Amino acid sequence: MQTFVSQSEKETEQFAESFAKTLKAGAVVAFEGDLGAGKTAFVRGLARGLNCKDSVSSPTFAIVNEYDGALPLFHFDMYRIETLGELYSVGFFEYLERGGVCAIEWSENIYSALPDDSVFVVIEKIDENTRKITVKEGKE
Repeated sequence: MQTFVSQSEKETEQFAESFAKTLKAGAVVAFEGDLGAGKTAFVRGLARGLNCKDSVSSPTFAIVNEYDGALPLFHFDMYRIETLGELYSVGFFEYLERGGVCAIEWSENIYSALPDDSVFVVIEKIDENTRKITVKEGKE
């Protein structure tokens, strides 16, 4: 387990950029954190670390955004996903097999469908700018 305290959105992105360099093809990064905690900021840093050129935005309405980089990045928002059938309909399981990095916001909504070796990133909002970021490997 690794813990980092970020004092700004920029620090969160820098931490994530470094973290991205440790990821391999097929990695699943599962995020937990309240609305506005900094999950999308973390994914922006991941994208930079994976040499993705496109701007990262929240996939709230699209469910998934794809970014090309050294490893492709598949950015999911599972906030509105409620059933296993919905996961199949968005092609979630196919994305797991595509050899990229899957970054999943609101992962607690699909916990049972996540691979056992997923990396969990828990972002806690301490105050307006400060975040406690905890990285844990594997399901508990």
